[in-house]
Amino acid sequence: MLRAALISKPQKPELAQLLPELIGWLRQHGYESLLDPESAAYLVDMETIEPIDRTDLPKYEPDLVISLGGDGTLLSAARAFAQTNTPIVGVNLGSLGFLTEVPVNELYETIEAWMQGSAVLDERSLMCAELVRDGRHFRTWDALNDVVIAKGAIARMGEFTIKLDGQLVAGFRADGVIVSTPTGSTAYTLGAGGPILMPQLDAMVLTAICPHLLTIRPIVVPGDAEICVAVDVVPHETYLTVDGQEAVELLLGDAIYCRRSKHSVKLLRLRPNGLFNVLRSKLSWGSR
Repeated sequence: MLRAALISKPQKPELAQLLPELIGWLRQHGYESLLDPESAAYLVDMETIEPIDRTDLPKYEPDLVISLGGDGTLLSAARAFAQTNTPIVGVNLGSLGFLTEVPVNELYETIEAWMQGSAVLDERSLMCAELVRDGRHFRTWDALNDVVIAKGAIARMGEFTIKLDGQLVAGFRADGVIVSTPTGSTAYTLGAGGPILMPQLDAMVLTAICPHLLTIRPIVVPGDAEICVAVDVVPHETYLTVDGQEAVELLLGDAIYCRRSKHSVKLLRLRPNGLFNVLRSKLSWGSR
C-alpha cells in the first residue's frame, strides 16, 4: 500500500473535521496515512492511529507528504524530509502563506493531479548551516528559509565578522545577521531591508539586522560560496535560529558556516504560480 505522511499545525479547529475526511479519502485511493502527534491529536472520534514523531516519518518512506497549516508547518516538514525526494503538498490554513500556496478547496484536486502526473513540482534549494565551536564541528542544519544570529531580550548589540570563501568582508556591530536562501528572501530578510530573489536563483543573501554602520547593506552572493559569520562579542542570550524554529544559544568565538546544501525540497502544487502573483496577493505588491 502507498503511504502519505500528514503533518499538522496545532490549535487549528478546522482540522478536527478535515483530517478524518482526508484520511478516509486517502484510504479510498489506496494510501495508508502516517500521522505526526499533532495530527493524531485531532482524531478523537476515529480509530486509534499510532502517532510517529515528525523526525522519524522519513524512515517509513512515504510517497507523499501533506503539510496542513502555514509556512511554519511546511518549513518543519521540509527539514524533516530534507534528505529525501518526497514531494510535499503545502496546504494553507493561515492568512499569509508564501510557501503554502495550496488552498483547502484545491487539496484533493492537487493530490489527484499528482497521481495522474499532471501536478507541478517546484524544486527549492536548501542551505546547510554548520556551527563550529572551539574549532570543532558542533552541529549542522538544513534550512529552507534562513538562519538568523540575533540577540535575545537584552538590548545590546553583538559584534560579528563576516568572511566570504575565507576572505574578510566586514566586521560590524548589529542586532544580528540573517543568511537567507532565495526562498527565504521574502521572509525575515525582507523585513530587514533585504532584496527579493527569484526562487530559481542559485544564490544566498547576507543581511545585517539594524547595523551600527550606515554603509552596511545586504549582499547577494553566488550559491556555491561559503559565508562565515563569526561571533566576536556576544551579549547574553544570543541565538542561532534555523527557519525560525530550531535554536541554539551561541558562545563567544562561535562561527557559523553557511553553504548550499546537497539536498533540495520538492513542493507540489496544482498549477504554476509565479512569485509576483504571490507578492501581489499576499503583500499587495505594486498596489496604488
